[in-house]
Amino acid sequence: PGSGSLLPVSPWITLHFFSLHIPPTQITDMTLPQLTKPAPDFSGTAVVDGQFKEIKLSDYKDKYLVLFFYPLDFTFVCPTEIIAFSDRAEEFRKINCEVVACSTDSHFCHLAWINTPRKEGGLGEMKIPLLADKTSKIARAYGVLKEDDGVPFRGLFIIDDKGLLRQITMNDLPVGRSVDETLRLVQAFQYTDKYGEVCPANWKPGGDTMKPDPKGSKAYFAKSGH
Repeated sequence: PGSGSLLPVSPWITLHFFSLHIPPTQITDMTLPQLTKPAPDFSGTAVVDGQFKEIKLSDYKDKYLVLFFYPLDFTFVCPTEIIAFSDRAEEFRKINCEVVACSTDSHFCHLAWINTPRKEGGLGEMKIPLLADKTSKIARAYGVLKEDDGVPFRGLFIIDDKGLLRQITMNDLPVGRSVDETLRLVQAFQYTDKYGEVCPANWKPGGDTMKPDPKGSKAYFAKSGH
């Protein structure tokens, strides 16, 4: 070709390039929950105190909420987690925090599991709601759905009293979560909300915190010896 002329462009290259285009609507659908942003809204039927009840995120306005997902009813690790959180529900309530468990099972399946004795692998009496997400809409909105199996990973979300996400963790299916650590995190976020200080590693209520500035951090390090 002479100077200034254009080289021909292969149709294959052109088509291949445009095949990578993702419409804005799809990008929106792919958006995952983000820390410090509003938690995805949810509503659905839950088993509460042995009865079916409609619950929604706005029911927990002005409270902290721990929302945790688990894969399936009538399994093995799941009851250990749910029972552990249920048995300590009052500790969370004392600090203005509620706990909700959620899976893609139906509310009928939840109730059957609750009505099964613990010695037979059931849950027994529950002090926390079990939310049914049969359509997987909630699990998908929170980015925890294992699409090929249709079950949630072990996602856990701490939502503050303003409806903002403060903590997100997700475990693969074989490993359960720590109630102690979840409670500690809620206490730590509430402390920082109230006092404006920051909580160092392994902080527990009553432990030393630091002011988030050079002078304040030096005072902490001088005291702690770090």
